Amino acid sequence: MQAEIAGTVIHFEQTGEGEKRVVLLHGWGCSGALMQSAAEALSPCMRVLTVDFPGFGESGRPPEPWGVPEYAEALRALLIRLDFLPCAAVAHSFGGRVALWLAAHDPEMFDKLIITGGAGLKKPQTEEARQRSAEFQRKKKALQTVKKIPLLRCAAERAEEKLRQKYGSADYNALDAEMRKTFVKVISLDLTDCLEQVKQPTLLVWGDRDTETPLWMGQKMERTIPDAGLVVLEGGSHFAYLEQAPRFNAIVKTFLTGA
Repeated sequence: MQAEIAGTVIHFEQTGEGEKRVVLLHGWGCSGALMQSAAEALSPCMRVLTVDFPGFGESGRPPEPWGVPEYAEALRALLIRLDFLPCAAVAHSFGGRVALWLAAHDPEMFDKLIITGGAGLKKPQTEEARQRSAEFQRKKKALQTVKKIPLLRCAAERAEEKLRQKYGSADYNALDAEMRKTFVKVISLDLTDCLEQVKQPTLLVWGDRDTETPLWMGQKMERTIPDAGLVVLEGGSHFAYLEQAPRFNAIVKTFLTGA
């Protein structure tokens, strides 16, 4: 199914029945298909909405570069359109950014939150990372000067792309030019100040071997969100919710339904 929202098309699937409702929010570079295991576990006792964020899965692209607030507003508009509020949210990684933003700014939307490997907190920059960033900026500035010379423009643009491939993250390099602008806007927003505003009961589920959103992020969220608890999945990576799906789904079901 799909709906035209905020200048794009959002693909979604609805399953299950009952009074309780939950929306499943995937991570960056993924789609709602990765939330299928959780959807199947929750559908017997809840109405489940699985969403593809714009730019991913079967949804259209953002009409312009979006940040977290724009993604959040599009999701809010979809939930209103579908008469799916209030609901709970189960969110992974980037989906956690969107869920936390909405929970802080529109507290009536969600009655409970489950965040697994949630993104949104800035990692401390190491000296090596600072030097690498400075080196990239120096080389990029030099290429910008070369690009002003008509005969050298094409060669400079190719060199600039190679520079991005060398210094950019895997997530960044996997995107085209327009989605890279969205990626930069998304990761530039630090949600630390939002955490104290999240009043919903919140369950944090983290893999202790997560290198993308390390465990300290989950621990900080637990300390800062007023009503939060943390469950650590031993041996789990950033995708612990998939690697240990039966355990994760059982934890989520118990938290949401009490059964």
